[in-house]
Amino acid sequence: MPARLMRIWRGSTRRSDAEAYERYMRHTGFVGYTAADGNRGVYMTRRDLGEHSEFCMVSLWDSWEAVKAFAGDELDKAVFYPEDDRYLVDRELTVSHYVIFESA
Repeated sequence: MPARLMRIWRGSTRRSDAEAYERYMRHTGFVGYTAADGNRGVYMTRRDLGEHSEFCMVSLWDSWEAVKAFAGDELDKAVFYPEDDRYLVDRELTVSHYVIFESA
């Protein structure tokens, strides 16, 4: 079954912390997303913008129920990990969801 939903979150670090945050997210966020039932994949992306690095996390899901099992009852609330405060200088507190109507 192909993914039906896309969940997107963005946050920024100091550029000097970007590589450390990448390593941190590989062991926290990536594991959390991919271990969740109903997760169909995750893209963890980064772009450097001057003194900051912006991260965009895109995850793919089977259903709203799968998203709820991962994120909790407040589906639009972002999920954070214990050391995020150490790295993030800006972050979205909510996420965006999109229904996937076609993919290849």
